[in-house]
Amino acid sequence: MKVSVRVNGVGHEHEVEPRTLLVHYLRDVVGLTGTNIGCDTSSCGACTVLIGGESVKSCTVLAVQADGADITTIEGLADGDRLHPVQEAFREHHALQCGYCTPGMVMAAVSLLAENPDPTEAEVREGLEGNLCRCTGYHNIVKAILAAARVPAESAAS
Repeated sequence: MKVSVRVNGVGHEHEVEPRTLLVHYLRDVVGLTGTNIGCDTSSCGACTVLIGGESVKSCTVLAVQADGADITTIEGLADGDRLHPVQEAFREHHALQCGYCTPGMVMAAVSLLAENPDPTEAEVREGLEGNLCRCTGYHNIVKAILAAARVPAESAAS
């Protein structure tokens, strides 16, 4: 089946098998490997991307279901060498260890802050509920997201 999507602002059109998961399409066909595969069961969130601005676990979506969609991956957040405010906050607040969950956490955080630009700590923790980190204990991740929420809106525009 033919899939036509915009990924990080660039149009892509490919023939794919109907059973191809979006995460595999992004990694294997489009060549963007920042979206990680952690479980293939929607448990970990390492494969989180934005579809139309909303966070989605890309292991739960078939590529053909995303036909016509505007998709943002971790590679699409930075503006050249300038990191997105959430990426910068993760760096500044040491919100990663092994880094495997980081792309999914960052994408979930971007979506969360788009919905709720001034979350409480409890709201951040609830918003990350579907993303697992096996290394950090979440403290610095939550701290980074709260710090990113304090970045002025004009700085947050990518």
